[in-house]
Amino acid sequence: MLAFSTMAEATLDPRLISETVDRLRLRVQKRFPGSGLEKVAAQLSSIAAKASATSEWIARPIVYLRVLVHALIGLIVLGLGLTLWALPLPEGRLQLAEFIQVLESGINDVVLIVAAVFFLASLETRMKRNRALRSIHELRAIAHVIDMHQLTKDPEWVLARGAETGVLPTRAMTPFELSRYLDYCSEMLSITGKIAALYIQHFDDSVALQAVNEVESVTTGLSGKIWQKLMILYTLHGMAQGADPRDAAARPEIPDAI
Repeated sequence: MLAFSTMAEATLDPRLISETVDRLRLRVQKRFPGSGLEKVAAQLSSIAAKASATSEWIARPIVYLRVLVHALIGLIVLGLGLTLWALPLPEGRLQLAEFIQVLESGINDVVLIVAAVFFLASLETRMKRNRALRSIHELRAIAHVIDMHQLTKDPEWVLARGAETGVLPTRAMTPFELSRYLDYCSEMLSITGKIAALYIQHFDDSVALQAVNEVESVTTGLSGKIWQKLMILYTLHGMAQGADPRDAAARPEIPDAI
């Protein structure tokens, strides 16, 4: 299902993304009930549900904060104006040393005032950035958790089992089940990147954008490793069936079913 709204400008739809994750969770639950991957899919579904509210909060202006910031900036400007108005004018001409001293003091005051105004003006952006970065960090972590689940899923081992060491749990997947497992992992990684993009869809911040790009880079790289395993699985399965691995028809059919 497409996770885009039908507006003139294409945007990610949090509701459709959440529905896609829920459907994926059900597919994993039906195919691998009680597995660790099912728990990860449930966690990703919970994150997707929260992402909608978080992205809306980030996109929405914080009205009370803006009013407070503008009031404080107005007080600073008013206080500066009253201070300048109350200053007594010097009698006679200023000596060079006195002029330099007054100029230096004035520049220091202006720098401090500008810094205070900038701090207040950027307060809303920094609050939204911190919340976005916390959410993006959560997605980065779950991407690595997904990678850990597919780490021991070796296609060569499935088709040519060796002696068990007793260290890892018993692995009894068929080639079809392994292809489904790896495909589910790849789908979850792809959705993880889409959820990350939600946080910056209406939030133009370079720091948050860089964090999202890093998450998408991580998920794309991990998904690439999974697809390498799938290609190996298709090739080895075709060889095990006595077919030419170069023949596309020799690949096992993997329908888009649960």
